[in-house]
Amino acid sequence: MTITSQILSEGVCLEVDENRCCRRGNQSLENYKSKTRPCDAKCKNRLAMNISPRIIQGGMGAGVSNWRLAQAVSRLGQLGVVSGTALDQIFARRLQDGDPCGHMHRGLDAFPFPAMAERIWQRYYIAGGKGERTPYRPVPRHEKDNPRELIELDIVSNFVEVFLAREGHHYPVGINYLEKIQTAHLATIYGAMLAGVGTVIMGAGIPLKIPGLLDGYVEHHAAEYTIHVTGSLEGEDTTAHFNPREYMECELGPLTRPNFFAIVSSNTLATTMVKKANGRVDGLVVEMKTAGGHNAPPRGKIQLSDAGEPIYGERDAIDIAKLCELGVPFWLAGGYGHPEKLREALAQGAAGVQVGTAFEFSEESGLREDYKHALLQKAMAGEAMVFTDPLASPTRFPFKVARLEGTGSEPDVYAARPRICDLGFLHEPYRTPEGTIGYRCAAEPASVYVAKGGSVEDAAGRKCLCNALLANIGYPQVRNGSRTEQGIVTAGDDLCSIPLFLPAGQSTYSAADVVAKLLEGVPAIRSDAAAEKHGLSDPSRSIEVPMCPEFETA
Repeated sequence: MTITSQILSEGVCLEVDENRCCRRGNQSLENYKSKTRPCDAKCKNRLAMNISPRIIQGGMGAGVSNWRLAQAVSRLGQLGVVSGTALDQIFARRLQDGDPCGHMHRGLDAFPFPAMAERIWQRYYIAGGKGERTPYRPVPRHEKDNPRELIELDIVSNFVEVFLAREGHHYPVGINYLEKIQTAHLATIYGAMLAGVGTVIMGAGIPLKIPGLLDGYVEHHAAEYTIHVTGSLEGEDTTAHFNPREYMECELGPLTRPNFFAIVSSNTLATTMVKKANGRVDGLVVEMKTAGGHNAPPRGKIQLSDAGEPIYGERDAIDIAKLCELGVPFWLAGGYGHPEKLREALAQGAAGVQVGTAFEFSEESGLREDYKHALLQKAMAGEAMVFTDPLASPTRFPFKVARLEGTGSEPDVYAARPRICDLGFLHEPYRTPEGTIGYRCAAEPASVYVAKGGSVEDAAGRKCLCNALLANIGYPQVRNGSRTEQGIVTAGDDLCSIPLFLPAGQSTYSAADVVAKLLEGVPAIRSDAAAEKHGLSDPSRSIEVPMCPEFETA
């Protein structure tokens, strides 16, 4: 009996005998040597990587774009994407809830470094799950120099999410990261590449150094990433380091270099990414102001409407014709979750569209069922409302908030929450008076934030999105055995249009319903025929990942 340890080398995977080397085994992979040979999987994986999708399913964090949703979309021949945001916390909380369906266990058994997987399992798994009023065990916060415990959790959690999304088919799967969360990049991206991620998508910043990082990880090279530290002086050390070989328990072959798509919101940033990145940029996702989650702020001095939302002007418009001149494929995002908008994007020269909100409320998404149902009902009644909050996010980026009773979107609900910052995904590294690196968040207690050099004005109106986003997907922290964190749901401005995807007489819809509706009237692309020829295009067919190399006892 074998387990599918997908240590990929240009589409080649390794096979491990479960009886000799598994997560619970005592022997190491070092006792074996692999002989790889070309196989059908190699051809299929390369072909799939080169098929340009019409639809990219948006990477909605944290955990809304989970492995189930990404797998469902990829099986349909489009690009399913998992969110890489806070996967360390999500994975640890799934284990503490007892991993009721065994999916995390299966992912751990597929991980190439069994001793590391065992440490994670022993540290976080609770048989039968923690008590309902018991808080989740904390996970260390990310900093420039992370402890080994956290680095291992980063590698494993990202591997497992991508592995599960890729199970049973040959289509590529993507992962989405926020450039703002810089202190997590090095280990998380390596973990995703170990699992054979097909595309890395990154926004919320200017990820000029990510393409080169992907290039280096192909051969497991050591990597570094410069952290933006507010107030740092020239010559001070603000660089994070990571050497994969310090964590490898056996020698691995080269990994597949994934595509890299940068999320941009202006022609200037698009040009900068294509011309100045330290490696190949394979595509662009061009996000408009109507997209859910974080939005780029308006250019120039921010002005607010009577409702309190940022006002965008002509300077914020995208020149599609100039995008075409860059010579890389691009996908339009933000309000493109409609069949006619996909056709419009294709007519303008785009490769397709990225869609988030429509998939957010599908059956496969990770959004809590009560939130999903309530907002879908509001949308069906034409009562769904989305507010672009200029203050909510500690990042200072505008943030879309879907109004929903009983959640942190309501002022009275959020006002009842003590200001607590104990996760720190969006915290800001800053130079302390002593010359060290400290970390502050505008959503933490105002007195603490001010003591760290922040201002009272900057703290006003900020909300703890980290805890809220985990509550959105059913992993709310419990405090003092009684108070439970409430969610804050984000969605795009086109929230009211999601009933478009409901089949007649149904109250819910699937990812397949979204894809089918969006592709109405859209001609097939030339590569569809190639995909069908190689058995990639049938979404109902579960394609087993073949085991290619042969192992011999050392």
